[in-house]
Amino acid sequence: MESTRALRTPMGHNRSEEDGQAVGKTMDRAPAELEHLRVLLQAYMNKKGLRTTDQRKLIVETFFHSENHVSIEELLALVRAKDSRVGYATVYRTLKLLAECGVANERRFGDGLTRYELADDASHHDHLICLECGDITEFEEDAIEDLQDAVARKYGFVLRSHKHELYGVCPRCQATRRN
Repeated sequence: MESTRALRTPMGHNRSEEDGQAVGKTMDRAPAELEHLRVLLQAYMNKKGLRTTDQRKLIVETFFHSENHVSIEELLALVRAKDSRVGYATVYRTLKLLAECGVANERRFGDGLTRYELADDASHHDHLICLECGDITEFEEDAIEDLQDAVARKYGFVLRSHKHELYGVCPRCQATRRN
């Protein structure tokens, strides 16, 4: 059984709202994985009869290479650094589109913002959220996954998905409080 380990956003590498940055670390994705996500998006857009525009391409590519757990406002600032004509509504609609087609997941961590992360079929993870600084640590824990499966079996329930978010105070904020 694998022990708890942080993924992509180890403690101390997250950035909080005070920094004005997305909470998380840059999403490190292999080119083949990003291409697969592009193909999924294009197939969905074709099915819905949606056009591929230059602004939509810019938003998608910026999202693919942005910080994990990015908000609409944060992505808008990154996109506007490249093209000041892109509007909030365009970024909003594009992120909604990415979520609808399964390329992105919407997350709400209690800070009043909807945040987005790339969908990851290969690796499920859960989140630890610091209530004081807003840092988000992603982790995998086989014991939690096994327990969830056992509970579902016990009640005859077939799981389709879940999200697990634990709220507390991170070690850095605990240390700051002690000093």
